[in-house]
Amino acid sequence: MPYINIRVTDEQVTQEQKRQLIEGATQLVVEVLNKNPQTTHVVIDEIPIANWGVNGKQYLGTKK
Repeated sequence: MPYINIRVTDEQVTQEQKRQLIEGATQLVVEVLNKNPQTTHVVIDEIPIANWGVNGKQYLGTKK
């Protein structure tokens, strides 16, 4: 039973994008690992941007 955990920042990820991530990740383990899609679980965690870091610094996004 594959379990896939996708973590993204909470920057307006749409339901359609989430659907595509779940579908694509499932298809990838089916193709690469020959897993059953009916037992493949995908969880998307949306992390508040203030809780994300890169290059040793808190990531606050880009200012426009």
